[in-house]
Amino acid sequence: MRQSQLFTKTRREAPRDEEVKNAKLLIRGGFINKEMAGVYDYLPLGLRVLKKIENIIREEMNAIGGQEVLMTTLQDPEIWKKTDRWDDEKVNNWFKTASKYGGEYGLGFTHEEPITNFLTNHVNSYKDLPFAVYQFQNKFRDEKRSKSGILRGKEFLMKDLYSLHANDESLNEFYEKAATAYENVFKKCGIGNITFKTFASGGMFSKWSHEFQTICEVGEDTIYINENDGIAVNKEVYTDEVLTELKLNKDNLIEKQSIEVGNIFKLGARFSEKLGLHVKNEKGESAPVIMGSYGIGLSRLMGAVVETLSDEKGIIWPAQISPFDVHIIEIAGNDSVIKEKAEQIYKKLSEKMKVLYDDRSLRAGEKFTDADLLGIPKQIIVGENCIENNTVEIKDRKTGKAKSVNIDEISSLMLV
Repeated sequence: MRQSQLFTKTRREAPRDEEVKNAKLLIRGGFINKEMAGVYDYLPLGLRVLKKIENIIREEMNAIGGQEVLMTTLQDPEIWKKTDRWDDEKVNNWFKTASKYGGEYGLGFTHEEPITNFLTNHVNSYKDLPFAVYQFQNKFRDEKRSKSGILRGKEFLMKDLYSLHANDESLNEFYEKAATAYENVFKKCGIGNITFKTFASGGMFSKWSHEFQTICEVGEDTIYINENDGIAVNKEVYTDEVLTELKLNKDNLIEKQSIEVGNIFKLGARFSEKLGLHVKNEKGESAPVIMGSYGIGLSRLMGAVVETLSDEKGIIWPAQISPFDVHIIEIAGNDSVIKEKAEQIYKKLSEKMKVLYDDRSLRAGEKFTDADLLGIPKQIIVGENCIENNTVEIKDRKTGKAKSVNIDEISSLMLV
């Protein structure tokens, strides 16, 4: 991609109506566009990041046996009434819409009910189990607070996976595999070292659950961490009973603010019993399917990365989710030879990796400022040295360290 052809433009000033770092930097960098509070468009740069996160999650879900589907966003009220989750007094974040031809529909905020309902047509025997299905889909939640950028949106992209089992032992086994897969996702997205598996309330689903919480000062959750064991407890269940059960000592726990980037629940038979998802067990008896639910908000995960890995200059993308692998910055002025060298490097590297090439007619300072804001991990600066010494400067966005490299060696070095 030539930066001169990128229709989005960087902004010098942060939007006045945004309060958090992720929204300020992503809007300034041209990654997202704000439609209204809690509702954002993903522009070419932002969509590249989102798709990379999606692919990482897809690989991990496939690795534990997940099968991808895509379900409807429009929801049939009758299914949700069976589980007592259609009533606004019970679930207060529904977006509902009336058809001009009669009837009312919901916009899905999660999919436990519809997945359970449609699987009644596909599961008959315990021999059909276990299996897991997942999807990537926009969810809609009528959030009262929408001041955290893409950390808390009214519309957001989510991966939700549901596992089905004949018994609790099978669920427990898959649950641990899912937890490990989540840990892999957060490592690949660059925040594994600051993200903790956290003991939490099961809410309406079960007594307990686990969240994955990323340490961040603007996070809305408070957790207590045992850094040696890599385990944490959410403040909402921080009781002596829980600490005793987990064999945790209060003296070894550190209080931190955090962002919830994922969660996993053991649903048991809550939904299968109410929606009639039963199978014949080994004795030929009818038994409800045991279920688990596992969610990751992709947009929230993207926002958490920006909140925790940026600096005063801008974003610092981890290599695996960066919109481009390399950012070539041409500092040529009117020198046609330097421009020609930059073009050659761009074409050669583009054969093997994703490259953003700043070919714009701007001053060097403006280009460097934009490069640091966009946060691509490696910057290749093509200037006068390419004529004098046949070298370019390769700069690491995270450390700020730079080194001179012979132009003929760039391709092999960038692949390491």
